[in-house]
Amino acid sequence: MDELTIARSLFGSSLAFHIIFATLGVGLPFMILVSEIVYQITRDRDYTVMAKRWTKAQAILLGVAIPSGTIVAVQLSLLWPKFMEVVGEVIALPFQIELFAFFLEALFMSIYVYAADRLSPITRIVSVFLVALGGSASAVLITSANAWMNTPTGFKASGGKITEVHPLNAFFNPSFPSAALHVLASAYMTGAFAIAGLAAWRMLHRKSEDREYGYHKKALMMSLAVGGLMSLATAWNGHAAGQVLYDYQPEKLAAAEGHFETRAYAPLALGGIVDPDKGELVGAIKIPWALSFLADNRFDAVVKGLNDFPRENWPPFYVHTLFNLMVVIGVLLIFLSFLAWILQWRRRGKKKTSLPRWLLGTLAPSGLLSMLGIEFGWVFTCSGRQPWTVYHYQRTSEAVTDAAGLGLWFVVFIGLYLLLLVGTVIVMHSFFGRHPLREELEGIQQEYPAEGEW
Repeated sequence: MDELTIARSLFGSSLAFHIIFATLGVGLPFMILVSEIVYQITRDRDYTVMAKRWTKAQAILLGVAIPSGTIVAVQLSLLWPKFMEVVGEVIALPFQIELFAFFLEALFMSIYVYAADRLSPITRIVSVFLVALGGSASAVLITSANAWMNTPTGFKASGGKITEVHPLNAFFNPSFPSAALHVLASAYMTGAFAIAGLAAWRMLHRKSEDREYGYHKKALMMSLAVGGLMSLATAWNGHAAGQVLYDYQPEKLAAAEGHFETRAYAPLALGGIVDPDKGELVGAIKIPWALSFLADNRFDAVVKGLNDFPRENWPPFYVHTLFNLMVVIGVLLIFLSFLAWILQWRRRGKKKTSLPRWLLGTLAPSGLLSMLGIEFGWVFTCSGRQPWTVYHYQRTSEAVTDAAGLGLWFVVFIGLYLLLLVGTVIVMHSFFGRHPLREELEGIQQEYPAEGEW
């Protein structure tokens, strides 16, 4: 590989690793908040056990998210120095504010972890709300910078120099609202399905009459409710994101759909393989007029094709596959969520209330699927912008470092990520192995006061 490709691969691998922990760092605190609220409503102490155990997992994940995020920040400066010059002049604001968001999250995470049992119910909810707020704010702030790379505003370029900088205009760039909402909804969705998948897996290995089965079933149904709603929100917001592409990044939209010829009443393509030499999409299922409606809420909207743009500015065609995979995963998760709730509703009042094993087996990989959807989405948004780092302003080849020997660092960092991943699994397994759920459920009467004794 040439140095540019190695630099992109190294940074992309770093971001792909970090995004796992960053996404769970947003989704898990939200689920902890939901479980705390459900406990205050139902007074079912199983939900306090969920909150405590998920908080321990969140603390471990945060311990990996911090160094992996630091690595990504350092690599931005080392691999893309010319890009960082632009960032420093125009879009540094969200990076600066993000420090305070992280401080908020870390501070109240410490309070919640070490003092939850000493706090009143309202204070407990407020503290975990601030943890979730800090994590969500971090995600939104970083998303603002990525959105700006797609739709750069807030400055003017004159003679190769940046002038008339307006940081707030850069921050609130055209794609920021839809991108921020999409990131939050998908992160909450992923946190929910990570729990749902684990709960379903545990239920497969427990008898329905066991105490732990009931605990995991409560966690499963609660997380499916959140995950299903957030999947719907992600899909709804995807429509708005598609319209932003239509207005500001038409070649990315065309590449996502394998759309070559400019036309009205454009069809929406599902599946298929792009043949760039022939300039067509082979083997796709096409929904008539649907792409035009997605783009501008009108069936007669004219959607530009790739043939209207210089070939050297075409995004890579694998973004079409990524887009389709992302959509398929989202639809599948919505379907599974509502199917599980429908089956649960139909079994109400019956003696046998356990969920079918085939459904649990289908739900078990839902956490992995949601994380894959997140990864596909980030690769899509970044690769679909190629060959630009800052859209129509700075090419990726212009932003990369002039240093050589990046191949060695690529191998070193991949090894480091594998080490961190294995270490995380070992720590998780060791901690929860020494603190099994059974003991917490048996001791819950002593750990928490009875209803009305607060």
